[in-house]
Amino acid sequence: MATAAPVPSSRDLPHPARGEIRLEGVLHALSDPVRLRIVRELAAEGVPLSCSHFDLPVTKSTTTHHFRVLRESGVIRQIYEGTAKMNGLRRDDLDELFPGLLDSLLTAAARQAARHGGG
Repeated sequence: MATAAPVPSSRDLPHPARGEIRLEGVLHALSDPVRLRIVRELAAEGVPLSCSHFDLPVTKSTTTHHFRVLRESGVIRQIYEGTAKMNGLRRDDLDELFPGLLDSLLTAAARQAARHGGG
């Protein structure tokens, strides 16, 4: 007798598999200053952070949109822990697919922020 596959929870969020992550999708996701700020903070902290951790200069619905773009492009992984939606950088996947890309972008973003006095 075959066992049924687990039924996904309504709280399971779709993520692309490593092989489905496309360079143009990653670059698009990181082309927005708010999304780049999210990724810089995730990289700096090195651990998954809840959505509420981020103090972004946009509405809650716009924040949700930015996290969705990052997740659907394969830049972050979102999982629920209790009632919190946790966001983690998919560094291993990105480094495997596009060696050096993430570090180069993060370094360039930090230099730009330093030049313009932003965070």
